[in-house]
Amino acid sequence: MKYGIIGAMDLETKLLIEEMQNVTEFQIAGMHFYEGRLSNAEAVVVTSGVGKVNAAACAQILVTKFNVQALINTGVSGALHHDLEVGDIVISTDCMEHDVDVTVFGYKYGIIPRLESSVFIADNELVEKAYAAGVLEITDHKVLKGRIVSGDQFVSSIEKKSFLVENFEAFTTEMEGAAIAHVATINQIPFVIIRAMSDKADGSAHVSFDEFAVESAHHSSKMVINMLK
Repeated sequence: MKYGIIGAMDLETKLLIEEMQNVTEFQIAGMHFYEGRLSNAEAVVVTSGVGKVNAAACAQILVTKFNVQALINTGVSGALHHDLEVGDIVISTDCMEHDVDVTVFGYKYGIIPRLESSVFIADNELVEKAYAAGVLEITDHKVLKGRIVSGDQFVSSIEKKSFLVENFEAFTTEMEGAAIAHVATINQIPFVIIRAMSDKADGSAHVSFDEFAVESAHHSSKMVINMLK
């Protein structure tokens, strides 16, 4: 199995790249792809940039150019579920794009017209491996499985947080995971999204994000390393 591993920001991929061996670097569409071995597995690690378009373009390049057979997205996100605190981990059971809104035509929020399914189901084997790696690595925080939603916005208000919980039953929100899940699904390859909570998506991010993002990203990266082992 050859894995494509995506982080949106350098802080989400730095540790992974440092741990790689026999690395060859490629630059495509302004992104740097590092191909080599990680935890004795074939892998390509890349920083996509923030947002759904960057993430989707990156994921498709990994599939088309590098022939990866599974996609893993690692990084940080905002906690939505009432049981989640900063530092906790969410592993995707499925993903949706919360900023898709064609409700004027009678669709529910997040439904993409003419697509077979707008709920992108994570690969169960990858989910279980990620969960086992999380339980092993994260001893001072919770590791949960649940829905991850993505949109091209940094969620930082109680009103938006409540909207995502009520309409999507989402555990956490960020800006890339569902786009990667979408690309994986239409290419018929397995995926999993791993997210460490950097803030609570409630307006306190200006206080907590800078303080906790690096530590949270480190936890998420260590999970990926242990998962590949």
